[in-house]
Amino acid sequence: MTSASIGDIRDLLARGELSAADHVQSVLTAIQKTDIELGAFVSVAGDEAVREAELADARIREEGPAVFDRQPLLGITVSVKDLIQTGDLPTARGSLLENRRPRADAPSVARLRAAGAIVIGKTTTSEYGWSASTVSRVAPPTRNPWDLELSAGGSSGGAAAAVAAGLGSGALGTDGAGSIRIPSAFCGVVGYKPSFAKVPYVPACADRLSHQGPIARTVPDVIELASVITGGHPQDPDSMLGVHELPRQRRRLRIGWIEFPGTSPEVRRVSEQGLDALAAQGHRVERIEVPFRDPYPALVDILAASDAAGTSPADEEWCDPGRLAIVRHGRTLSAATVMRAEEVRLALRTTLHQIFDRYDLLAMATVPIEPIDPHAIGPDWASRPEDLLWLAWTPAAYPFNMTGQPAVSLPAGLTRAGLPVGLQLVGPFGADDLVLSAARRLEADLGPLPAAPDRVTERIL
Repeated sequence: MTSASIGDIRDLLARGELSAADHVQSVLTAIQKTDIELGAFVSVAGDEAVREAELADARIREEGPAVFDRQPLLGITVSVKDLIQTGDLPTARGSLLENRRPRADAPSVARLRAAGAIVIGKTTTSEYGWSASTVSRVAPPTRNPWDLELSAGGSSGGAAAAVAAGLGSGALGTDGAGSIRIPSAFCGVVGYKPSFAKVPYVPACADRLSHQGPIARTVPDVIELASVITGGHPQDPDSMLGVHELPRQRRRLRIGWIEFPGTSPEVRRVSEQGLDALAAQGHRVERIEVPFRDPYPALVDILAASDAAGTSPADEEWCDPGRLAIVRHGRTLSAATVMRAEEVRLALRTTLHQIFDRYDLLAMATVPIEPIDPHAIGPDWASRPEDLLWLAWTPAAYPFNMTGQPAVSLPAGLTRAGLPVGLQLVGPFGADDLVLSAARRLEADLGPLPAAPDRVTERIL
């Protein structure tokens, strides 16, 4: 397993001190040895990935370092969440239900491959990404590399766990209500949710909540992956409209610091290291109350209506029982109820637009609690799907899917129990560069986390 950055691996490849074939084979071997315990992958590439790496080595020998100008990710290993279509590996979408979508690369995957990246496997997800955990009927629960008795979070839990364990340099995930940022926080890696439609989402989601984005160990690696997958695509009409926001060039930012209800003392202690670091950088950081009403009831109705529309009664016996409870709620909703939920979304967007007249960024703990049991969909009070609280324990995540704003989670540090805590930065719609540049500087001041303990290997031995 490796914790080297994308840039470090590229430099080794360019100097001939590492072959792409050896690199890919070492990652595949590490997955084979450790993933029984970790549960990050549902399918793994084999000889084809090694052959791609051998072709990459040939191109490097023929063209030298200049080849990376054209293919900046040549020989770099990435994984793809099982919700995202791939042509060479099956896409089950975390479900026993048949996936009738075409077996072809989604635009983001095609762009990674065109940049030279080598897809090493598909990572675990809950069925259709319905929960903020990674529990499904098609695979064992995904466990946290920092403590195998805890959850990696979700629904991009396999992606975050793989990166944290060194099983690939980066991962492609999806985020419909926090699904990139929650597992990134739990696993001590960086997860970025771009502004809505900045990265094409194909097939497009009718609820307009879902984003695709990268997960990696560092902010610079996330920035590099994002630069490859960003841009409009005709199969996602929203992405063709473009994302526009006037850049904010202030060196001294105005930052609103929010603490959401239910934040544990340890999460508060660790995440506020980020507050101190931002203040030390010279930014004006103000503690503020949560500046909007909780949109959770509206989120529930939008998600439930969307899931109900895509699930027929004939599919029920194959559905995840937890997701089925949400589907059945969706069938009870009137069109007027769903429109009222959309009105809440519009009001939230208006409120946050006004908030960002006063602040350049908002900052907060990504998740207010520490990792949960790997078999659970939430803490005890939110663990029964029929109560419709399955996402209510992540109040810092889902509001920014409702508004489509850019958000990044980066590690703030470790609790006394040795578990990562994530810090989230949120910017105005379209201000992705501002969010990422602030995260990059903050990461440099906070310092990187150590590599996750090799507890998978310890259990095998």
